[in-house]
Amino acid sequence: MKLNRRQFLFLSSLSTLATGVLAGTITRQHDKINLVDLATATTPAKKDLLLRFVSVADTGTGAKGQYAVARAMKLYHQRNPYDLVVLAGDNIYNNGEIEKVNAVFERPYQHLLQQGVKFHACLGNHDIRTDNGNPQVKYPGFNMNGQRYYTFRRGGVQFFALDTNNNADWKKQILWLETELSLSNAPWKVVFGHHPIYSSGVYGSSQSFIKTFTPLFKKYGVQLYINGHEHSYERTRSIDGTTYLICGAGAGNRPVGRSVWSEYSTSNLSFAAYEVYSDRIEVCGIGTNHRVFDRGVIRVRDF
Repeated sequence: MKLNRRQFLFLSSLSTLATGVLAGTITRQHDKINLVDLATATTPAKKDLLLRFVSVADTGTGAKGQYAVARAMKLYHQRNPYDLVVLAGDNIYNNGEIEKVNAVFERPYQHLLQQGVKFHACLGNHDIRTDNGNPQVKYPGFNMNGQRYYTFRRGGVQFFALDTNNNADWKKQILWLETELSLSNAPWKVVFGHHPIYSSGVYGSSQSFIKTFTPLFKKYGVQLYINGHEHSYERTRSIDGTTYLICGAGAGNRPVGRSVWSEYSTSNLSFAAYEVYSDRIEVCGIGTNHRVFDRGVIRVRDF
């Protein structure tokens, strides 16, 4: 059948449109598959991967929400091995009683602990209700080594744990933090504490913390700050070179909004996973359905 020019152009446009729709469908399906695979499927070894770790906070209830997140962390570990967890405070509810540590820490994370995964903790506001948190500071499983604030290094990543509670020795701690940051030659600097600096959750941002910490983070090149306290997940865009990530939905959840600097926020039970490379950190938010609901990239900076 011969077609005139008008018929040919019309049919060609229909073909192009159908191809575009099909391609869009395939792309969306492929993205959905990728979201599941990142959380549950075995990924090939990445020769340029420097470190993989996860973070979670506000965990220590021993209730079903904590166990649901712990199971997701276990499955992710089986598919994507890691040996470090940043535990960002409120490790034992409701009052930091160390006698509960088996029920709210050792049992929920039994698999990870048996596999040699190290949890590095900081103190939350609930943790200091018993003896100002001292039993937790001394507890070997939290790897605080008797210090309320401390630093440790994993390859090219240096971590700085803070005591962000109201009764902290702020004068001494801030001096310590600036000294340690200034001495660090690590290409990646990650600070973690319990309380938020930027937040769209129930408690909101802390103007005093913004004033105290952000100049130091900018001056010394801190690329990531991790915290809990808000029972939600929120990742900011880079603010003066620093990404702020809340991972406090480790056992329970509360509402969270969005701010102009928010990249992603959700109240779903979850934890965060990080893959560190020489030039970037790839961040994932993972829910109890084992799906990756958020993906972001943090870039290294030259100073």
